[in-house]
Amino acid sequence: MNLYKYVSDEINEKLGMTVNLETPRNREFGDFATNAAMVMAKSVGKNPRELAGDIAAKIAELPFVVDTSVAGPGFINIRLNDDFIWNMASCATQINPTDTPMTIDLDYGAYNVAKSLHIGHMRTSIVGDTFNRIAKFLGHRALSWNHMGDWGKPMALVIAWIERMHPELGYFRDDFDPETPVKFDIDPTELNSYYPAASALAKQDPEFQAHAQQIKAAFQKGHTGYHALYEKFLAVSLKMMSDTVQRLNIMPFDYDMGERNAAQYLPTVEKILRDKNLIVDSDGAQVIVVRRDSDTAPMPPYMWTDSRGADTYDSTDLAAVYCRVKTDNPDKMIYFTDQRQSLHFEQLFRASDMAGLFPYDQFEHIGYGTINGADGRPFKTRDGNAAGLDDIIDAVGTAVERRITESGKCLGRDTIDMIALAALKFNDLMHDIRSDYIFDPDAVTSFEGRTGPYILYTAVRLNSILRRVAGTATDMPAPDHLSCDERNLMIEIADFERTIRAAFDNRAPDMVANYAYDLCQLVNTFYHNCPILRDDVSPDDRARRLAIVSMAAKTLATAIDLMGLRVPDEM
Repeated sequence: MNLYKYVSDEINEKLGMTVNLETPRNREFGDFATNAAMVMAKSVGKNPRELAGDIAAKIAELPFVVDTSVAGPGFINIRLNDDFIWNMASCATQINPTDTPMTIDLDYGAYNVAKSLHIGHMRTSIVGDTFNRIAKFLGHRALSWNHMGDWGKPMALVIAWIERMHPELGYFRDDFDPETPVKFDIDPTELNSYYPAASALAKQDPEFQAHAQQIKAAFQKGHTGYHALYEKFLAVSLKMMSDTVQRLNIMPFDYDMGERNAAQYLPTVEKILRDKNLIVDSDGAQVIVVRRDSDTAPMPPYMWTDSRGADTYDSTDLAAVYCRVKTDNPDKMIYFTDQRQSLHFEQLFRASDMAGLFPYDQFEHIGYGTINGADGRPFKTRDGNAAGLDDIIDAVGTAVERRITESGKCLGRDTIDMIALAALKFNDLMHDIRSDYIFDPDAVTSFEGRTGPYILYTAVRLNSILRRVAGTATDMPAPDHLSCDERNLMIEIADFERTIRAAFDNRAPDMVANYAYDLCQLVNTFYHNCPILRDDVSPDDRARRLAIVSMAAKTLATAIDLMGLRVPDEM
Protein backbone atom coordinates (compact mmCIF):
# COMPACT_ATOMS: atom_id res chain seq x y z
CA MET A 1 0.00 0.00 0.00
CA ASN A 2 1.20 3.52 -0.78
CA LEU A 3 1.81 5.09 2.64
CA TYR A 4 2.11 8.66 1.36
CA LYS A 5 -1.03 8.44 -0.80
CA TYR A 6 -3.08 6.83 1.95
CA VAL A 7 -2.12 9.44 4.55
CA SER A 8 -2.54 12.31 2.08
CA ASP A 9 -5.97 11.12 0.89
CA GLU A 10 -7.25 10.62 4.45
CA ILE A 11 -6.04 14.05 5.57
CA ASN A 12 -7.53 15.77 2.53
CA GLU A 13 -10.86 14.05 3.09
CA LYS A 14 -10.82 14.98 6.78
CA LEU A 15 -10.09 18.64 6.04
CA GLY A 16 -12.27 18.86 2.96
CA MET A 17 -9.45 20.46 0.99
CA THR A 18 -6.19 19.56 -0.70
CA VAL A 19 -3.12 19.72 1.52
CA ASN A 20 0.36 19.07 0.19
CA LEU A 21 2.42 16.84 2.50
CA GLU A 22 6.17 16.80 2.79
CA THR A 23 8.30 13.92 4.05
CA PRO A 24 11.05 15.51 6.18
CA ARG A 25 14.45 13.87 6.11
CA ASN A 26 14.76 14.34 9.86
CA ARG A 27 11.76 12.63 11.44
CA GLU A 28 12.55 13.86 14.95
CA PHE A 29 9.49 16.10 14.98
CA GLY A 30 7.17 14.19 12.68
CA ASP A 31 6.70 11.69 9.87
CA PHE A 32 4.94 14.19 7.62
CA ALA A 33 4.69 17.98 7.57
CA THR A 34 2.66 20.60 5.76
CA ASN A 35 2.81 24.37 5.34
CA ALA A 36 -0.88 24.51 4.36
CA ALA A 37 -1.73 27.04 7.10
CA MET A 38 0.95 29.45 5.89
CA VAL A 39 -0.33 29.15 2.31
CA MET A 40 -4.00 29.61 3.26
CA ALA A 41 -3.74 32.14 6.10
CA LYS A 42 -4.07 35.29 4.02
CA SER A 43 -7.06 34.04 2.01
CA VAL A 44 -9.02 33.09 5.15
CA GLY A 45 -7.90 36.14 7.16
CA LYS A 46 -6.23 34.27 10.01
CA ASN A 47 -2.85 34.26 11.68
CA PRO A 48 -0.82 31.35 10.22
CA ARG A 49 -0.03 29.80 13.62
CA GLU A 50 -3.64 30.10 14.77
CA LEU A 51 -4.89 28.48 11.55
CA ALA A 52 -2.19 25.81 11.86
CA GLY A 53 -3.49 24.95 15.34
CA ASP A 54 -7.02 24.50 14.00
CA ILE A 55 -5.84 22.27 11.12
CA ALA A 56 -3.52 20.26 13.38
CA ALA A 57 -6.39 19.55 15.80
CA LYS A 58 -8.51 18.11 13.00
CA ILE A 59 -5.68 15.98 11.65
CA ALA A 60 -5.05 14.63 15.17
CA GLU A 61 -8.55 13.10 15.14
CA LEU A 62 -7.53 10.61 12.44
CA PRO A 63 -7.06 7.10 13.95
CA PHE A 64 -3.56 6.58 12.49
CA VAL A 65 -2.23 9.89 13.87
CA VAL A 66 -0.67 9.81 17.32
CA ASP A 67 0.37 13.45 17.58
CA THR A 68 0.42 16.81 15.75
CA SER A 69 2.35 19.94 16.59
CA VAL A 70 2.86 23.44 15.21
CA ALA A 71 6.37 24.75 14.66
CA GLY A 72 7.81 28.08 13.56
CA PRO A 73 5.48 30.46 11.72
CA GLY A 74 2.92 27.72 11.03
CA PHE A 75 4.41 24.40 9.97
CA ILE A 76 2.31 21.41 11.01
CA ASN A 77 4.16 18.25 12.02
CA ILE A 78 2.29 14.93 11.93
CA ARG A 79 3.38 11.79 13.75
CA LEU A 80 1.87 8.39 12.88
CA ASN A 81 0.94 5.51 15.17
CA ASP A 82 3.55 2.77 15.44
CA ASP A 83 1.02 0.02 14.78
CA PHE A 84 -0.18 1.81 11.63
CA ILE A 85 3.42 2.06 10.35
CA TRP A 86 3.96 -1.63 11.14
CA ASN A 87 0.88 -2.74 9.25
CA MET A 88 1.74 -0.58 6.24
CA ALA A 89 5.31 -1.91 6.14
CA SER A 90 4.23 -5.54 6.49
CA CYS A 91 2.51 -5.41 3.09
CA ALA A 92 4.95 -3.02 1.37
CA THR A 93 5.72 -5.29 -1.58
CA GLN A 94 2.12 -6.44 -2.05
CA ILE A 95 1.39 -3.86 -4.70
CA ASN A 96 -1.91 -4.03 -6.53
CA PRO A 97 -1.65 -3.77 -10.32
CA THR A 98 -2.34 -0.34 -11.74
CA ASP A 99 -5.98 0.58 -12.33
CA THR A 100 -5.07 1.81 -15.83
CA PRO A 101 -2.79 -0.81 -17.40
CA MET A 102 -1.20 0.22 -20.69
CA THR A 103 0.45 -1.61 -23.57
CA ILE A 104 3.84 0.05 -23.90
CA ASP A 105 6.37 -0.56 -26.66
CA LEU A 106 9.87 0.07 -25.30
CA ASP A 107 12.65 0.73 -27.80
CA TYR A 108 16.09 0.18 -26.29
CA GLY A 109 19.26 -1.74 -27.11
CA ALA A 110 19.38 -0.80 -30.80
CA TYR A 111 22.40 -3.03 -31.35
CA ASN A 112 24.23 -3.23 -34.65
CA VAL A 113 24.52 -6.49 -36.56
CA ALA A 114 28.10 -7.64 -37.26
CA LYS A 115 29.51 -5.37 -34.54
CA SER A 116 30.25 -6.10 -30.90
CA LEU A 117 28.37 -4.06 -28.32
CA HIS A 118 30.22 -1.02 -26.98
CA ILE A 119 29.86 1.41 -24.09
CA GLY A 120 27.28 3.39 -26.04
CA HIS A 121 24.91 0.44 -25.66
CA MET A 122 25.29 0.24 -21.89
CA ARG A 123 22.85 2.87 -20.62
CA THR A 124 20.13 2.07 -23.16
CA SER A 125 20.31 -1.60 -22.14
CA ILE A 126 20.46 -1.11 -18.36
CA VAL A 127 17.95 1.73 -18.07
CA GLY A 128 15.57 0.29 -20.67
CA ASP A 129 15.58 -3.13 -19.02
CA THR A 130 15.01 -1.67 -15.54
CA PHE A 131 12.10 0.44 -16.75
CA ASN A 132 10.68 -2.65 -18.47
CA ARG A 133 10.83 -4.54 -15.16
CA ILE A 134 9.17 -1.65 -13.29
CA ALA A 135 6.37 -1.39 -15.85
CA LYS A 136 5.69 -5.13 -15.70
CA PHE A 137 5.80 -5.09 -11.88
CA LEU A 138 3.06 -2.44 -11.86
CA GLY A 139 0.87 -4.47 -14.19
CA HIS A 140 1.52 -2.85 -17.54
CA ARG A 141 1.99 -4.88 -20.73
CA ALA A 142 5.51 -3.78 -21.61
CA LEU A 143 7.08 -5.10 -24.83
CA SER A 144 10.76 -4.59 -25.60
CA TRP A 145 12.06 -3.93 -29.12
CA ASN A 146 15.72 -4.22 -30.09
CA HIS A 147 15.66 -2.06 -33.24
CA MET A 148 18.88 -3.36 -34.76
CA GLY A 149 21.05 -1.60 -37.31
CA ASP A 150 20.88 -4.24 -40.06
CA TRP A 151 19.84 -2.58 -43.30
CA GLY A 152 22.07 0.24 -44.47
CA LYS A 153 25.65 0.84 -45.48
CA PRO A 154 27.29 -1.16 -42.62
CA MET A 155 25.67 -4.37 -43.90
CA ALA A 156 26.88 -3.61 -47.42
CA LEU A 157 30.42 -3.01 -46.18
CA VAL A 158 30.46 -6.32 -44.29
CA ILE A 159 29.18 -8.19 -47.36
CA ALA A 160 31.72 -6.41 -49.58
CA TRP A 161 34.53 -7.34 -47.21
CA ILE A 162 33.51 -11.01 -47.11
CA GLU A 163 33.40 -10.99 -50.91
CA ARG A 164 36.91 -9.49 -50.96
CA MET A 165 38.17 -12.20 -48.58
CA HIS A 166 36.20 -15.11 -50.10
CA PRO A 167 35.32 -14.29 -53.73
CA GLU A 168 34.76 -17.97 -54.45
CA LEU A 169 31.56 -18.13 -52.36
CA GLY A 170 28.36 -18.40 -54.34
CA TYR A 171 26.54 -15.71 -52.34
CA PHE A 172 27.74 -12.98 -54.67
CA ARG A 173 26.27 -14.36 -57.90
CA ASP A 174 23.05 -12.90 -59.21
CA ASP A 175 21.79 -16.42 -59.90
CA PHE A 176 22.52 -17.73 -56.38
CA ASP A 177 20.31 -20.68 -55.48
CA PRO A 178 19.34 -20.57 -51.77
CA GLU A 179 18.82 -24.35 -51.84
CA THR A 180 22.51 -24.89 -52.60
CA PRO A 181 24.49 -25.34 -49.37
CA VAL A 182 27.56 -23.12 -48.95
CA LYS A 183 30.34 -24.19 -46.61
CA PHE A 184 31.32 -21.00 -44.82
CA ASP A 185 31.73 -20.69 -41.06
CA ILE A 186 32.15 -17.30 -39.40
CA ASP A 187 34.11 -16.97 -36.19
CA PRO A 188 32.64 -14.28 -33.86
CA THR A 189 36.02 -12.64 -33.29
CA GLU A 190 36.65 -12.57 -37.02
CA LEU A 191 33.18 -11.11 -37.67
CA ASN A 192 33.99 -8.24 -35.30
CA SER A 193 36.93 -7.30 -37.51
CA TYR A 194 34.98 -7.15 -40.78
CA TYR A 195 33.21 -3.80 -40.44
CA PRO A 196 36.16 -1.77 -39.07
CA ALA A 197 38.41 -3.14 -41.82
CA ALA A 198 35.82 -2.52 -44.54
CA SER A 199 35.02 0.97 -43.28
CA ALA A 200 38.71 1.91 -43.23
CA LEU A 201 39.22 0.57 -46.76
CA ALA A 202 36.15 2.40 -48.09
CA LYS A 203 37.63 5.71 -46.95
CA GLN A 204 40.80 5.01 -48.91
CA ASP A 205 39.48 3.15 -51.95
CA PRO A 206 36.72 4.87 -53.99
CA GLU A 207 36.21 1.71 -56.05
CA PHE A 208 35.51 -0.40 -52.95
CA GLN A 209 33.24 2.36 -51.64
CA ALA A 210 31.25 2.40 -54.90
CA HIS A 211 30.98 -1.39 -54.91
CA ALA A 212 29.61 -1.33 -51.36
CA GLN A 213 26.99 1.19 -52.48
CA GLN A 214 25.95 -1.17 -55.27
CA ILE A 215 25.71 -4.03 -52.78
CA LYS A 216 23.57 -1.88 -50.50
CA ALA A 217 21.09 -1.15 -53.29
CA ALA A 218 20.96 -4.79 -54.37
CA PHE A 219 20.63 -6.01 -50.77
CA GLN A 220 17.72 -3.66 -50.13
CA LYS A 221 16.05 -4.81 -53.36
CA GLY A 222 16.20 -8.42 -52.20
CA HIS A 223 19.39 -9.94 -53.71
CA THR A 224 19.04 -13.62 -52.78
CA GLY A 225 22.71 -14.34 -52.18
CA TYR A 226 23.32 -11.26 -50.09
CA HIS A 227 20.33 -12.07 -47.92
CA ALA A 228 21.50 -15.67 -47.45
CA LEU A 229 24.92 -14.41 -46.37
CA TYR A 230 23.27 -11.85 -44.10
CA GLU A 231 21.27 -14.60 -42.37
CA LYS A 232 24.50 -16.48 -41.72
CA PHE A 233 26.32 -13.62 -40.00
CA LEU A 234 23.09 -12.43 -38.34
CA ALA A 235 22.90 -15.71 -36.41
CA VAL A 236 26.48 -15.26 -35.22
CA SER A 237 25.85 -11.63 -34.34
CA LEU A 238 22.65 -12.37 -32.38
CA LYS A 239 24.54 -14.99 -30.36
CA MET A 240 27.24 -12.41 -29.57
CA MET A 241 24.60 -9.88 -28.50
CA SER A 242 22.85 -12.47 -26.36
CA ASP A 243 26.06 -13.49 -24.62
CA THR A 244 26.84 -9.89 -23.69
CA VAL A 245 23.37 -8.91 -22.49
CA GLN A 246 23.17 -12.11 -20.45
CA ARG A 247 26.30 -10.96 -18.65
CA LEU A 248 24.33 -7.81 -17.80
CA ASN A 249 21.30 -9.91 -16.77
CA ILE A 250 19.11 -8.10 -19.30
CA MET A 251 15.79 -9.79 -19.98
CA PRO A 252 15.45 -11.26 -23.49
CA PHE A 253 13.90 -8.83 -25.96
CA ASP A 254 10.36 -9.53 -27.05
CA TYR A 255 11.39 -8.52 -30.56
CA ASP A 256 14.87 -8.56 -32.13
CA MET A 257 13.64 -6.70 -35.20
CA GLY A 258 15.58 -3.92 -36.81
CA GLU A 259 15.60 -1.79 -39.92
CA ARG A 260 15.46 -4.79 -42.24
CA ASN A 261 12.18 -5.95 -40.72
CA ALA A 262 10.77 -2.42 -40.82
CA ALA A 263 11.74 -2.08 -44.49
CA GLN A 264 9.02 -4.51 -45.57
CA TYR A 265 6.47 -1.88 -44.52
CA LEU A 266 8.08 0.96 -46.50
CA PRO A 267 5.78 0.64 -49.54
CA THR A 268 2.67 0.73 -47.32
CA VAL A 269 3.91 3.73 -45.34
CA GLU A 270 4.99 5.52 -48.51
CA LYS A 271 1.48 5.16 -49.94
CA ILE A 272 0.03 6.65 -46.74
CA LEU A 273 2.45 9.56 -46.97
CA ARG A 274 1.81 10.19 -50.67
CA ASP A 275 -1.96 9.96 -50.25
CA LYS A 276 -1.61 12.80 -47.73
CA ASN A 277 0.82 14.70 -50.02
CA LEU A 278 3.46 14.69 -47.28
CA ILE A 279 6.45 13.66 -49.43
CA VAL A 280 8.14 16.45 -51.39
CA ASP A 281 11.28 16.71 -53.52
CA SER A 282 14.34 18.42 -52.07
CA ASP A 283 17.52 18.49 -54.20
CA GLY A 284 16.84 14.97 -55.46
CA ALA A 285 15.89 13.61 -52.04
CA GLN A 286 12.37 12.82 -50.88
CA VAL A 287 11.52 14.51 -47.59
CA ILE A 288 8.67 15.24 -45.17
CA VAL A 289 8.48 18.84 -44.00
CA VAL A 290 7.86 18.67 -40.25
CA ARG A 291 8.58 22.30 -39.36
CA ARG A 292 5.78 24.18 -37.60
CA ASP A 293 5.09 27.91 -37.74
CA SER A 294 5.58 28.04 -33.97
CA ASP A 295 9.12 26.63 -34.15
CA THR A 296 11.84 29.00 -33.01
CA ALA A 297 14.73 26.51 -33.35
CA PRO A 298 15.85 24.93 -36.64
CA MET A 299 13.75 21.92 -37.66
CA PRO A 300 15.16 20.16 -40.75
CA PRO A 301 12.86 18.06 -42.95
CA TYR A 302 12.54 14.33 -42.28
CA MET A 303 14.46 12.34 -44.89
CA TRP A 304 12.36 9.66 -46.61
CA THR A 305 14.90 8.69 -49.30
CA ASP A 306 18.30 10.21 -50.00
CA SER A 307 19.39 11.78 -53.30
CA ARG A 308 20.35 8.33 -54.62
CA GLY A 309 16.88 7.00 -53.86
CA ALA A 310 18.07 4.74 -51.03
CA ASP A 311 16.11 4.05 -47.86
CA THR A 312 17.25 5.99 -44.81
CA TYR A 313 17.41 5.57 -41.06
CA ASP A 314 14.49 8.04 -40.96
CA SER A 315 12.31 6.01 -43.30
CA THR A 316 12.85 2.68 -41.54
CA ASP A 317 12.18 4.30 -38.15
CA LEU A 318 8.84 5.54 -39.46
CA ALA A 319 8.09 2.12 -40.94
CA ALA A 320 8.95 0.59 -37.54
CA VAL A 321 6.24 2.74 -35.96
CA TYR A 322 3.73 1.32 -38.43
CA CYS A 323 4.99 -2.21 -37.67
CA ARG A 324 4.56 -1.74 -33.91
CA VAL A 325 1.06 -0.34 -34.24
CA LYS A 326 0.18 -3.30 -36.45
CA THR A 327 1.87 -5.81 -34.09
CA ASP A 328 1.08 -4.52 -30.59
CA ASN A 329 -1.39 -1.63 -30.93
CA PRO A 330 0.38 0.12 -28.03
CA ASP A 331 -0.88 3.00 -25.90
CA LYS A 332 2.65 4.40 -25.64
CA MET A 333 5.94 4.12 -27.51
CA ILE A 334 8.97 5.00 -25.40
CA TYR A 335 12.50 5.25 -26.82
CA PHE A 336 15.64 5.09 -24.64
CA THR A 337 18.60 6.53 -26.55
CA ASP A 338 21.41 9.05 -26.24
CA GLN A 339 19.90 12.51 -25.70
CA ARG A 340 21.93 13.75 -28.68
CA GLN A 341 19.32 12.01 -30.86
CA SER A 342 16.50 14.17 -29.52
CA LEU A 343 16.09 16.10 -32.79
CA HIS A 344 15.68 12.88 -34.79
CA PHE A 345 12.94 11.63 -32.49
CA GLU A 346 11.13 14.96 -32.49
CA GLN A 347 11.08 14.73 -36.29
CA LEU A 348 9.94 11.10 -36.17
CA PHE A 349 7.10 11.85 -33.76
CA ARG A 350 5.90 14.75 -35.87
CA ALA A 351 6.07 12.78 -39.12
CA SER A 352 4.18 9.88 -37.57
CA ASP A 353 1.48 12.18 -36.24
CA MET A 354 1.11 13.97 -39.59
CA ALA A 355 0.76 10.62 -41.36
CA GLY A 356 -1.79 9.38 -38.84
CA LEU A 357 0.40 6.41 -37.88
CA PHE A 358 0.61 7.15 -34.14
CA PRO A 359 -0.32 10.25 -32.11
CA TYR A 360 2.46 12.71 -31.24
CA ASP A 361 1.52 12.89 -27.55
CA GLN A 362 1.73 9.12 -27.11
CA PHE A 363 5.42 9.04 -28.02
CA GLU A 364 8.23 9.63 -25.52
CA HIS A 365 11.97 9.93 -26.01
CA ILE A 366 13.98 9.40 -22.83
CA GLY A 367 17.39 10.79 -23.70
CA TYR A 368 20.26 9.71 -21.46
CA GLY A 369 23.57 11.41 -20.77
CA THR A 370 27.00 10.13 -21.71
CA ILE A 371 29.34 7.90 -19.73
CA ASN A 372 32.59 9.82 -19.37
CA GLY A 373 36.15 9.08 -18.40
CA ALA A 374 38.15 10.90 -15.75
CA ASP A 375 38.80 13.71 -18.25
CA GLY A 376 35.07 14.43 -18.46
CA ARG A 377 34.85 13.31 -22.09
CA PRO A 378 32.98 10.26 -23.43
CA PHE A 379 34.73 7.14 -22.12
CA LYS A 380 37.09 5.55 -24.66
CA THR A 381 39.85 2.96 -24.70
CA ARG A 382 43.51 3.95 -24.73
CA ASP A 383 43.58 3.76 -28.51
CA GLY A 384 40.76 6.31 -28.71
CA ASN A 385 37.98 3.93 -29.73
CA ALA A 386 34.66 3.38 -28.00
CA ALA A 387 35.19 0.81 -25.26
CA GLY A 388 33.62 -2.59 -25.90
CA LEU A 389 30.85 -3.51 -23.47
CA ASP A 390 32.46 -6.87 -22.73
CA ASP A 391 35.70 -5.02 -21.98
CA ILE A 392 33.86 -2.75 -19.56
CA ILE A 393 32.30 -5.73 -17.77
CA ASP A 394 35.72 -7.43 -17.62
CA ALA A 395 37.34 -4.28 -16.20
CA VAL A 396 34.79 -4.09 -13.39
CA GLY A 397 35.20 -7.81 -12.70
CA THR A 398 38.98 -7.38 -12.45
CA ALA A 399 38.53 -4.47 -10.03
CA VAL A 400 36.23 -6.62 -7.86
CA GLU A 401 38.74 -9.48 -7.82
CA ARG A 402 41.47 -7.10 -6.77
CA ARG A 403 39.42 -5.75 -3.86
CA ILE A 404 38.48 -9.24 -2.70
CA THR A 405 42.11 -10.39 -2.84
CA GLU A 406 43.22 -7.33 -0.86
CA SER A 407 40.59 -8.12 1.80
CA GLY A 408 41.94 -11.65 2.20
CA LYS A 409 38.66 -13.30 1.25
CA CYS A 410 38.18 -16.16 -1.19
CA LEU A 411 34.98 -15.95 -3.20
CA GLY A 412 33.82 -18.08 -6.13
CA ARG A 413 33.58 -16.92 -9.73
CA ASP A 414 29.79 -16.68 -9.64
CA THR A 415 29.90 -14.44 -6.58
CA ILE A 416 32.54 -12.20 -8.15
CA ASP A 417 30.40 -11.88 -11.27
CA MET A 418 27.33 -10.96 -9.20
CA ILE A 419 29.28 -8.26 -7.35
CA ALA A 420 30.70 -6.89 -10.62
CA LEU A 421 27.22 -6.86 -12.16
CA ALA A 422 25.85 -4.88 -9.20
CA ALA A 423 28.81 -2.49 -9.27
CA LEU A 424 28.32 -1.71 -12.96
CA LYS A 425 24.53 -1.55 -13.13
CA PHE A 426 23.88 0.24 -9.85
CA ASN A 427 26.43 2.91 -10.73
CA ASP A 428 24.57 3.51 -13.99
CA LEU A 429 21.11 3.45 -12.44
CA MET A 430 21.78 5.71 -9.46
CA HIS A 431 22.42 8.72 -11.71
CA ASP A 432 19.63 10.78 -13.19
CA ILE A 433 19.19 9.23 -16.62
CA ARG A 434 19.53 12.62 -18.31
CA SER A 435 22.86 13.45 -16.68
CA ASP A 436 26.40 12.53 -17.70
CA TYR A 437 28.56 10.69 -15.21
CA ILE A 438 32.17 9.66 -14.68
CA PHE A 439 32.92 5.95 -14.97
CA ASP A 440 35.74 4.58 -12.80
CA PRO A 441 35.93 0.76 -12.34
CA ASP A 442 37.78 1.12 -9.03
CA ALA A 443 35.29 3.59 -7.54
CA VAL A 444 32.16 1.63 -8.46
CA THR A 445 33.47 -1.57 -6.84
CA SER A 446 33.86 -0.12 -3.35
CA PHE A 447 32.02 -2.07 -0.66
CA GLU A 448 31.20 1.20 1.10
CA GLY A 449 29.14 4.21 0.09
CA ARG A 450 26.55 4.50 -2.66
CA THR A 451 27.62 1.44 -4.65
CA GLY A 452 26.21 -1.84 -5.92
CA PRO A 453 28.47 -3.99 -3.70
CA TYR A 454 27.17 -2.11 -0.63
CA ILE A 455 23.60 -2.91 -1.67
CA LEU A 456 24.43 -6.61 -2.12
CA TYR A 457 26.36 -6.74 1.16
CA THR A 458 23.30 -5.48 3.03
CA ALA A 459 21.05 -8.05 1.33
CA VAL A 460 23.53 -10.83 2.17
CA ARG A 461 23.58 -9.68 5.81
CA LEU A 462 19.77 -9.79 6.05
CA ASN A 463 19.58 -13.20 4.38
CA SER A 464 22.27 -14.55 6.69
CA ILE A 465 20.22 -13.60 9.75
CA LEU A 466 17.12 -15.26 8.33
CA ARG A 467 19.07 -18.45 7.50
CA ARG A 468 20.32 -18.66 11.07
CA VAL A 469 16.75 -18.66 12.39
CA ALA A 470 15.29 -20.86 9.66
CA GLY A 471 12.01 -22.33 10.83
CA THR A 472 11.34 -19.47 13.24
CA ALA A 473 8.22 -17.42 12.54
CA THR A 474 9.17 -13.98 11.23
CA ASP A 475 5.71 -12.45 11.18
CA MET A 476 3.82 -11.08 14.14
CA PRO A 477 1.03 -8.61 14.96
CA ALA A 478 1.84 -4.95 15.41
CA PRO A 479 3.89 -4.36 18.56
CA ASP A 480 3.06 -1.80 21.24
CA HIS A 481 6.19 0.24 20.63
CA LEU A 482 8.98 0.75 18.09
CA SER A 483 12.40 2.20 18.83
CA CYS A 484 13.59 5.18 16.79
CA ASP A 485 15.81 3.03 14.52
CA GLU A 486 13.10 0.41 14.07
CA ARG A 487 10.57 3.09 13.28
CA ASN A 488 12.74 4.87 10.71
CA LEU A 489 13.41 1.61 8.89
CA MET A 490 9.74 0.63 8.91
CA ILE A 491 8.67 3.97 7.45
CA GLU A 492 11.22 3.57 4.64
CA ILE A 493 9.93 0.07 3.92
CA ALA A 494 6.37 1.41 3.84
CA ASP A 495 7.49 4.03 1.29
CA PHE A 496 8.36 1.35 -1.30
CA GLU A 497 5.18 1.50 -3.39
CA ARG A 498 5.25 5.29 -3.67
CA THR A 499 8.84 5.11 -4.89
CA ILE A 500 8.14 2.47 -7.54
CA ARG A 501 5.09 4.27 -8.88
CA ALA A 502 6.98 7.58 -8.94
CA ALA A 503 9.88 5.90 -10.76
CA PHE A 504 7.45 4.75 -13.45
CA ASP A 505 5.51 8.01 -13.68
CA ASN A 506 8.67 10.12 -13.88
CA ARG A 507 10.55 7.63 -16.13
CA ALA A 508 13.24 7.73 -13.46
CA PRO A 509 14.81 4.34 -12.61
CA ASP A 510 17.36 6.21 -10.48
CA MET A 511 14.60 6.55 -7.86
CA VAL A 512 14.63 2.77 -7.35
CA ALA A 513 18.43 2.64 -7.05
CA ASN A 514 18.60 5.51 -4.58
CA TYR A 515 15.68 4.12 -2.59
CA ALA A 516 17.61 0.85 -2.28
CA TYR A 517 20.65 2.75 -0.97
CA ASP A 518 18.60 4.74 1.56
CA LEU A 519 16.92 1.53 2.72
CA CYS A 520 20.32 -0.16 3.14
CA GLN A 521 21.62 2.72 5.24
CA LEU A 522 18.66 2.41 7.59
CA VAL A 523 19.01 -1.39 7.65
CA ASN A 524 22.64 -1.12 8.74
CA THR A 525 21.88 1.53 11.37
CA PHE A 526 19.13 -0.75 12.71
CA TYR A 527 21.50 -3.74 12.67
CA HIS A 528 24.15 -1.91 14.70
CA ASN A 529 21.79 -0.32 17.21
CA CYS A 530 19.20 -3.06 17.62
CA PRO A 531 20.78 -6.43 18.48
CA ILE A 532 18.75 -9.39 17.27
CA LEU A 533 20.29 -12.76 18.11
CA ARG A 534 22.41 -11.75 21.09
CA ASP A 535 21.76 -13.75 24.26
CA ASP A 536 20.70 -10.69 26.28
CA VAL A 537 17.90 -9.77 23.83
CA SER A 538 14.42 -10.49 25.19
CA PRO A 539 12.15 -12.90 23.27
CA ASP A 540 9.74 -10.07 22.42
CA ASP A 541 12.50 -7.81 21.09
CA ARG A 542 14.01 -10.68 19.11
CA ALA A 543 10.66 -11.62 17.55
CA ARG A 544 9.90 -8.00 16.62
CA ARG A 545 13.33 -7.41 15.10
CA LEU A 546 13.30 -10.68 13.17
CA ALA A 547 9.98 -9.61 11.69
CA ILE A 548 11.56 -6.30 10.69
CA VAL A 549 14.53 -8.11 9.13
CA SER A 550 12.13 -10.25 7.12
CA MET A 551 10.22 -7.20 5.85
CA ALA A 552 13.42 -5.36 4.99
CA ALA A 553 14.90 -8.39 3.22
CA LYS A 554 11.76 -8.88 1.12
CA THR A 555 11.57 -5.18 0.16
CA LEU A 556 15.27 -4.92 -0.66
CA ALA A 557 15.15 -8.14 -2.69
CA THR A 558 12.28 -6.72 -4.76
CA ALA A 559 14.19 -3.49 -5.43
CA ILE A 560 17.29 -5.48 -6.35
CA ASP A 561 15.30 -7.65 -8.75
CA LEU A 562 13.80 -4.56 -10.41
CA MET A 563 17.36 -3.39 -11.10
CA GLY A 564 18.25 -6.76 -12.61
CA LEU A 565 20.88 -7.58 -9.98
CA ARG A 566 21.64 -10.95 -8.39
CA VAL A 567 22.35 -11.57 -4.71
CA PRO A 568 25.11 -14.04 -3.75
CA ASP A 569 24.98 -16.28 -0.69
CA GLU A 570 28.06 -14.70 0.85
CA MET A 571 30.37 -11.73 0.47
